Amino acid sequence: MNSVFRSLATYIALAVGIAGVLVILYAWNLPPFRGSAEMTNDAYVRGQVTLMSPQLAGYLVEVPVQDYQKIKKGDLIVRIDDRIYRQKVEQAKATLATAQASLANSEQSRKSAEAKIVSAKAAVESAEAVFNAAKTSQERTESLLKSNIATQSESEKSQASYDQAQAAVHQAQAAVLVAQEDLNTIVVSRRSLEATVDSARASVELADIDLQNTRLVAPQDGTLGEVTGRIGQYVSSGTQIASLVPDRVWVVANFKEGQLHGMEPGQKVTFTVDALGHQSFTGSIERFAPATGSEFSVIKSDNATGNFTKIAQRIPVRISIDPQQPLIDRLVPGMSVVANVDLAQGGSTRVAGAESK
Repeated sequence: MNSVFRSLATYIALAVGIAGVLVILYAWNLPPFRGSAEMTNDAYVRGQVTLMSPQLAGYLVEVPVQDYQKIKKGDLIVRIDDRIYRQKVEQAKATLATAQASLANSEQSRKSAEAKIVSAKAAVESAEAVFNAAKTSQERTESLLKSNIATQSESEKSQASYDQAQAAVHQAQAAVLVAQEDLNTIVVSRRSLEATVDSARASVELADIDLQNTRLVAPQDGTLGEVTGRIGQYVSSGTQIASLVPDRVWVVANFKEGQLHGMEPGQKVTFTVDALGHQSFTGSIERFAPATGSEFSVIKSDNATGNFTKIAQRIPVRISIDPQQPLIDRLVPGMSVVANVDLAQGGSTRVAGAESK
């Protein structure tokens, strides 16, 4: 009888052991229970979290938003005291007005210099006319002197008038050159004044940009995280004031490299979210990472030293979420999910790394 009970206990223990092994094989999706579905719980909801910081230093005078508030693009998040920056704008405008006045004065000087050139050229023509008359008189006097009709004194006076007229022509021509050089100087100076006006105009625009930057606004629609800015707080450039999480989210599932055989973009994915009572959602594979997760780590392992133990690597897979699903608006970055991909839906055996190229 004891042998019978011992045999029965042995069979029961053996059956329990076999059942345990079968349960483990089923749980780990191993043969003979291995199916076409691949699953990973190393998956999370992802999104773009934008840290909001000012570009200027100053005291906060307005913080109209609160933690976890929905906001629209252009909504005010904080405002910095703008009195100093407004005065800088007015100062820059005054400098611009001064530069523009100097440029306008240069324009008047240019016109005056051009008029002097015209006057100098007219003086040259007048001097040449006097010179021609003096030359004719001198030639006539010389002819009369040879005929003993004119005296030597008259000849000398005629020669002096000729020399004087010739000198006047040279003087008038020199005045034209001086007037032209004055005009060139004014033109060169005008270029410097134009550059000064451009610089002053740029200073006005920069001061206006600084004034606009006293208002920190939302760059896009989304939900705020914790708002750390407080009225009266002194902030500087780069001080973190708030974070903005856009409404668009996706899933990144880290599958083992041995699970990727047969996966390709466009395949349907189902996943459950732990935080929502394992609510089921659907999506599709968008693309694969260009390398395993270990390749993006700061400290990379060196497998060429010591004993080697093969460790299955994981490759991140980006999964888009189908719109208009129940509770989809409650998906936020960081949530843990369990993702499943049925490889039977596609007959391709494309390598994941090739798709990412």
